[in-house]
Amino acid sequence: MNMAGIDPKQQAILGAAWVAFSTYGFRKTSMDDIAKGAGMSRPALYLHFKNKEAIFRALVAAYYGNAAENVRAGLTSEGPMAERLLAAFEGQGGEAIESMLTSPHGLELFEITKSVAGEQIEKGEEALRGLYAAWLQQQAEAGQAVLNGDAAVIARTICASLKGIKQAAGDYATYQEGVRQLAALFGAGLAPR
Repeated sequence: MNMAGIDPKQQAILGAAWVAFSTYGFRKTSMDDIAKGAGMSRPALYLHFKNKEAIFRALVAAYYGNAAENVRAGLTSEGPMAERLLAAFEGQGGEAIESMLTSPHGLELFEITKSVAGEQIEKGEEALRGLYAAWLQQQAEAGQAVLNGDAAVIARTICASLKGIKQAAGDYATYQEGVRQLAALFGAGLAPR
């Protein structure tokens, strides 16, 4: 996970936490596991984060920051509408979704994300919807897309669809297949006729 702009010690902590959460699950991961993985003492870890829930919230916030950068890059890339959407959708999921779907603790991590980091999810999803809505509006104004509805509603539908694919996929290959299909459908639906 790209964590540009984050203090190097916090990057080490978040990286170690992600490895521990993916390996042991959220409930079984201790602050000691995270400290060891980050190459520091437990007291030093507590100088940065008060508990593993705070670390998990920081991971979710970093995921959304990274996802927003990737979505922006995908949407502004060259190519047909469906290809740009696919680049954005794949960037939104990124390696974090792959790690969650390949981890034996993926289901637990999805559940914990909702209960521990609800506020970060809300802010992150709102930012992503805003990116898609602004891009859709710009594409429509440039004659590159036909919106059969409000850009904000279409953006909300895109984000809800991506969440649904993630939650319904039993594995990463199924997730990728669903993302490719969604990009093809939205690409075809938005393309000027």
